[in-house]
Amino acid sequence: MPAPTRKTISAERHIEQAIEHLPFYVTDFVRAKRRASLSPTTISGYLHDYKKFFDWLRMEGLTDAKDNKDIPFTVLESLKKKEVEYFIEMLMMEKVEQRKDVFVDRSKASVSRFIQSLKSLFNYLTTESEDDDGECYFHRNVLAKIKTPKKSESAAHRAKRISNQILDKNEMDGLLNFVKYEYEKTLSPRLLSRFKRDRLRDVAIIALFQGSGIRVNELAGLLLPDIDSRKGDISVLRKGNEADTVSITPSSMEELINYLNERESIYKPDSKNQYVFLTRYAGQANSIAVKTIQTLVGKYSQAYLVGKRLSPHKLRHSFALQWINEGGSLVALRDQLGHETIETTALYTNLSQEEQREILKLMDRDEVDTTKDGFTNN
Repeated sequence: MPAPTRKTISAERHIEQAIEHLPFYVTDFVRAKRRASLSPTTISGYLHDYKKFFDWLRMEGLTDAKDNKDIPFTVLESLKKKEVEYFIEMLMMEKVEQRKDVFVDRSKASVSRFIQSLKSLFNYLTTESEDDDGECYFHRNVLAKIKTPKKSESAAHRAKRISNQILDKNEMDGLLNFVKYEYEKTLSPRLLSRFKRDRLRDVAIIALFQGSGIRVNELAGLLLPDIDSRKGDISVLRKGNEADTVSITPSSMEELINYLNERESIYKPDSKNQYVFLTRYAGQANSIAVKTIQTLVGKYSQAYLVGKRLSPHKLRHSFALQWINEGGSLVALRDQLGHETIETTALYTNLSQEEQREILKLMDRDEVDTTKDGFTNN
């Protein structure tokens, strides 16, 4: 079974540290969400948001508690709608540090995430929790009165926006060949030796994204026993910690095997280290981090596309577009990508514009048979 990634392990550590400084009912919430198989990264994100919310409650004098962990749930029960709106307005006006000494406005998506985090907590406390008498901790849910901002674009517009940031089949093949044969020509001698060491690994990573559509967390958590080279399948750990089997293209499997044949000699891992993709630092082999994968995909795509920097998620989009263009069904694509609903997968039907373009060409053709009055003769 695929192993948790370093990002997941880090999230688990943050959860254990964070709940020590939050009220007992937040700990109850965390336990409930773990039982429901919510991912550790999502729970960790919730706890980051809750800390900020409880800090704000104390700063605004809405509680007499000196520490967040001592804030009673009665404070949440008695919150007024306008007070929650003040918190949201604070988030919207607050500057966040994008990088060292560079501050920007908080994004709408970030504000929406805060609202959803709080909605999840309040929903648990008012409908799922249980005290010693078998009742919920409280019943008044002020967050039910707070609306999450609607997305400002249609699915079709979002699809067209995404389509400008993904690769077609020729570009996907070109990126892989660029990393294999051309990228080294752009490097200084100092950087060249490290690239040559990692080239087989990096080629296999990009090929696997392009040939399977898996998520970056799923790739980072791959273990050696998860690869079935005979059937052309890999086992991945989906959202919600659900194990799944994904088929990959033969060419991607070939690049993966090329890397695996040299993995031990290049990285010299401990025999207990079963992670597929490794990195070597301070003389030791470790599993590659999600951030490292994101960095290398961005680096190679930026060099290949001359400034256009892609993420692993954009390669996932590119895979999905090629699937649709090759005539693959939405149902099969849903299973391949690990989507929970077909509605999410349906986004990719809007990414392929070829049929629309052909129809528009037909509508604009010159050979339309019309009468002198402008109406078509039947």
